[in-house]
Amino acid sequence: MENPTEFVQWLRSVAPYIHAFRGKTFVVAFPGELVAAGALPVLAQDLSLLHALGIKVVVVHGSRPQVAEQLALRNVEGRFTNGVRITDTAALECAKEAAGELRLDIEAAFSQGLPNTPMAHAAIRIISGNFVTARPLGVIDGVDLELTGITRKVDAETIHALLGAGGLVLLSPLGFSPTGEAFNLTMEDVAVTAAIALHADKLIFISETPLMTDAGGTEIRELSSHQAEAVLLANFLPEATAFYLKHCVKACTNGVPRAHIVPYETDGSALLELFTHDGVGTMISHENLESLRQATIEDVGGIIKLIEPLEADGTLVKRGRELIEREIEYFSVIEHDGVIFGCAALYPFPEQKMAEMACLTVNPEVQAQGDGERILKHMENRARAIGVTRLFVLTTRTSHWFQKRGFVPATVDALPKDRQRMYNWQRRSQVLVKTL
Repeated sequence: MENPTEFVQWLRSVAPYIHAFRGKTFVVAFPGELVAAGALPVLAQDLSLLHALGIKVVVVHGSRPQVAEQLALRNVEGRFTNGVRITDTAALECAKEAAGELRLDIEAAFSQGLPNTPMAHAAIRIISGNFVTARPLGVIDGVDLELTGITRKVDAETIHALLGAGGLVLLSPLGFSPTGEAFNLTMEDVAVTAAIALHADKLIFISETPLMTDAGGTEIRELSSHQAEAVLLANFLPEATAFYLKHCVKACTNGVPRAHIVPYETDGSALLELFTHDGVGTMISHENLESLRQATIEDVGGIIKLIEPLEADGTLVKRGRELIEREIEYFSVIEHDGVIFGCAALYPFPEQKMAEMACLTVNPEVQAQGDGERILKHMENRARAIGVTRLFVLTTRTSHWFQKRGFVPATVDALPKDRQRMYNWQRRSQVLVKTL
């Protein structure tokens, strides 16, 4: 192995996500383009890995290029209205043909088990069936969409039982009416309805579209569902991207906490999106994901994990667990998707209208992203709220960072009397003060 230390650090960095995701339900949907591009075997390996980590996976496939191919073979021209396929009897036969072929390809991909591959020793059962009830879309703007349908219901009870028994469940973009008719559906509609019905924790679209950018070309990594609605109204997104985003918003406003649009062109994109802080796609959440808040007793473990390396190298003064538990009300944390990435503590000296900010720490993985700045602003606001006019820090290594943000070097005499008595002359920390 090239670098064992890096490997260990990487494994430790993904551990919080593994704990957080175990037992959760993810609906993962991908278009027929992914299969046409030859990316199915690798995606099957990645989804099998999620399954091995205790995540319940429901797979939904699309079939647009495969249906187009079947129509071309029969010399039938595809008909569309406003981007929606009009499904006549011939087109439905092609949709069935494409879905049957794709289902077999997907089952084969999940049956890989060669030694020295990620799926060695994995016995994955992927189960499909008549889990989707549909109805016709009907006549829209005077056009009869014939056998094009919309999902009415997904049999959540049966799917939960199959997931609970250790299987993966596969849904095709076809649904059936109580009268036994089949309807052609969109993969996005099936995926959203399934995610809502199953109370899924995540809906993940592995898309053929590139990473979403705003009108100025800046990457969009994270949106609340309200921001996503505003993006859709601004009407600058390519049609396919907007279609995915519209379905993500629908999922989030109906109780799915997170939806992701992840381009499949990056190898392992599903894993990178789920197990790294920034991911490689766009995440839509019902509320803003990042919260900067006062710490609670539940955060003690996360704070200790964050500050331990800095205590070990002498950057921070050692604090035992009992001390942090006793002083937890003084701490604030920055949390992203359930993982603590930064913290600081504020100790007030009310008589002098001063407060000490201590233990400002940000996870090294995300240090260039302004989290330290955000925590500092938050602590300044907390200090102002309790009548503090001057904030001070004691530091041995980061005085430049604080000076750039308005702190001025001072002597130990500038500290409140109680704090002067506790000053550690062996550490010889620099004193910096900022007037709020």
